[in-house]
Amino acid sequence: MATFGKDTPMDRPHPGGRAAVFVARAEAEEAVAERLKNGSGMVGFGNPDGSVTVYFENNRFKDPALFKWESKVFKSYDRMVKRAPTVNKLTCDAENLEQIGFVQGPEILVRDMDSLADWLRRTDAPDSAPEGPEIRA
Repeated sequence: MATFGKDTPMDRPHPGGRAAVFVARAEAEEAVAERLKNGSGMVGFGNPDGSVTVYFENNRFKDPALFKWESKVFKSYDRMVKRAPTVNKLTCDAENLEQIGFVQGPEILVRDMDSLADWLRRTDAPDSAPEGPEIRA
Protein backbone atom coordinates (compact mmCIF):
# COMPACT_ATOMS: atom_id res chain seq x y z
CA MET A 1 0.00 0.00 0.00
CA ALA A 2 1.27 3.46 -0.88
CA THR A 3 1.00 6.39 1.45
CA PHE A 4 -0.07 9.92 0.71
CA GLY A 5 1.97 13.09 1.08
CA LYS A 6 2.64 14.65 4.46
CA ASP A 7 0.62 17.72 3.44
CA THR A 8 -2.50 15.66 2.66
CA PRO A 9 -5.20 16.64 5.16
CA MET A 10 -6.20 13.91 7.59
CA ASP A 11 -9.86 13.44 8.52
CA ARG A 12 -12.92 14.90 6.87
CA PRO A 13 -12.83 18.71 6.99
CA HIS A 14 -15.65 20.79 8.41
CA PRO A 15 -17.36 23.33 6.10
CA GLY A 16 -14.70 25.86 5.09
CA GLY A 17 -11.91 23.44 6.06
CA ARG A 18 -9.08 22.27 3.85
CA ALA A 19 -9.21 19.11 1.71
CA ALA A 20 -6.88 17.62 -0.87
CA VAL A 21 -7.66 17.75 -4.61
CA PHE A 22 -6.75 14.59 -6.52
CA VAL A 23 -6.56 13.18 -10.03
CA ALA A 24 -6.36 9.49 -10.87
CA ARG A 25 -2.97 8.17 -11.93
CA ALA A 26 -2.73 6.68 -15.41
CA GLU A 27 -1.90 3.32 -13.79
CA ALA A 28 -4.80 3.36 -11.30
CA GLU A 29 -6.49 0.05 -10.54
CA GLU A 30 -9.28 -0.72 -12.99
CA ALA A 31 -11.94 -0.70 -10.26
CA VAL A 32 -10.94 2.85 -9.31
CA ALA A 33 -10.52 4.11 -12.89
CA GLU A 34 -13.98 2.77 -13.82
CA ARG A 35 -15.64 5.16 -11.36
CA LEU A 36 -13.60 8.24 -12.19
CA LYS A 37 -14.55 9.48 -15.64
CA ASN A 38 -15.30 12.62 -17.63
CA GLY A 39 -12.71 14.76 -15.84
CA SER A 40 -14.03 13.94 -12.38
CA GLY A 41 -13.42 16.58 -9.75
CA MET A 42 -12.06 14.74 -6.69
CA VAL A 43 -11.53 15.93 -3.15
CA GLY A 44 -10.65 14.02 -0.04
CA PHE A 45 -8.46 13.25 2.90
CA GLY A 46 -6.04 10.66 4.19
CA ASN A 47 -6.94 7.86 6.58
CA PRO A 48 -4.77 6.39 9.36
CA ASP A 49 -4.40 3.10 7.44
CA GLY A 50 -2.71 4.85 4.48
CA SER A 51 -5.79 4.86 2.25
CA VAL A 52 -7.58 7.97 1.03
CA THR A 53 -11.29 8.78 1.05
CA VAL A 54 -12.37 10.65 -2.06
CA TYR A 55 -15.63 12.32 -2.99
CA PHE A 56 -16.00 12.91 -6.72
CA GLU A 57 -18.29 14.39 -9.33
CA ASN A 58 -18.12 13.15 -12.90
CA ASN A 59 -21.25 14.86 -14.26
CA ARG A 60 -22.77 11.61 -15.39
CA PHE A 61 -26.04 13.36 -16.27
CA LYS A 62 -24.39 16.15 -18.33
CA ASP A 63 -25.64 19.05 -16.20
CA PRO A 64 -24.36 22.23 -17.92
CA ALA A 65 -23.68 23.78 -14.49
CA LEU A 66 -21.12 21.00 -13.87
CA PHE A 67 -19.27 21.25 -17.18
CA LYS A 68 -16.17 22.95 -15.76
CA TRP A 69 -13.70 20.88 -13.75
CA GLU A 70 -13.73 23.36 -10.87
CA SER A 71 -17.54 23.14 -10.65
CA LYS A 72 -17.16 19.39 -10.16
CA VAL A 73 -14.56 19.96 -7.44
CA PHE A 74 -16.78 22.42 -5.57
CA LYS A 75 -19.77 20.03 -5.84
CA SER A 76 -17.67 17.17 -4.43
CA TYR A 77 -16.34 19.37 -1.64
CA ASP A 78 -19.87 20.47 -0.70
CA ARG A 79 -21.04 16.84 -0.48
CA MET A 80 -18.04 15.87 1.62
CA VAL A 81 -18.21 18.64 4.21
CA LYS A 82 -22.00 18.37 4.54
CA ARG A 83 -21.81 14.56 4.78
CA ALA A 84 -24.45 14.35 2.04
CA PRO A 85 -25.49 10.84 0.99
CA THR A 86 -23.84 9.94 -2.31
CA VAL A 87 -22.65 7.01 -4.40
CA ASN A 88 -19.81 9.26 -5.64
CA LYS A 89 -17.45 8.34 -2.82
CA LEU A 90 -14.67 5.80 -2.56
CA THR A 91 -11.85 4.75 -0.28
CA CYS A 92 -8.80 3.38 -2.05
CA ASP A 93 -5.07 2.87 -1.85
CA ALA A 94 -3.33 6.23 -2.18
CA GLU A 95 -1.24 4.73 -5.00
CA ASN A 96 -4.24 5.17 -7.34
CA LEU A 97 -4.34 8.94 -6.96
CA GLU A 98 -2.09 11.95 -7.22
CA GLN A 99 -2.68 14.99 -5.06
CA ILE A 100 -2.51 18.10 -7.25
CA GLY A 101 -3.65 20.77 -4.82
CA PHE A 102 -6.12 21.87 -2.19
CA VAL A 103 -9.65 23.15 -1.84
CA GLN A 104 -10.74 25.24 1.10
CA GLY A 105 -14.21 26.71 1.13
CA PRO A 106 -14.64 28.78 -2.04
CA GLU A 107 -11.01 28.46 -3.20
CA ILE A 108 -9.01 25.88 -5.12
CA LEU A 109 -5.24 26.00 -5.46
CA VAL A 110 -3.82 23.67 -8.12
CA ARG A 111 -0.13 23.05 -7.54
CA ASP A 112 0.34 20.75 -10.54
CA MET A 113 -1.43 22.09 -13.63
CA ASP A 114 0.42 19.62 -15.89
CA SER A 115 -1.02 16.61 -14.04
CA LEU A 116 -4.48 18.17 -14.11
CA ALA A 117 -4.20 18.81 -17.87
CA ASP A 118 -3.05 15.22 -18.40
CA TRP A 119 -5.98 13.89 -16.33
CA LEU A 120 -8.49 15.97 -18.29
CA ARG A 121 -7.00 14.81 -21.63
CA ARG A 122 -7.10 11.15 -20.56
CA THR A 123 -10.78 11.45 -19.62
CA ASP A 124 -11.87 13.38 -22.73
CA ALA A 125 -12.54 16.60 -20.82
CA PRO A 126 -9.67 18.97 -21.76
CA ASP A 127 -12.07 21.81 -22.53
CA SER A 128 -13.25 21.81 -18.89
CA ALA A 129 -9.83 22.92 -17.57
CA PRO A 130 -9.54 26.00 -15.38
CA GLU A 131 -7.85 29.11 -16.72
CA GLY A 132 -5.20 29.08 -14.00
CA PRO A 133 -4.08 27.47 -10.75
CA GLU A 134 -5.97 29.80 -8.38
CA ILE A 135 -9.74 29.42 -8.60
CA ARG A 136 -12.51 31.13 -6.62
CA ALA A 137 -16.16 30.10 -6.66
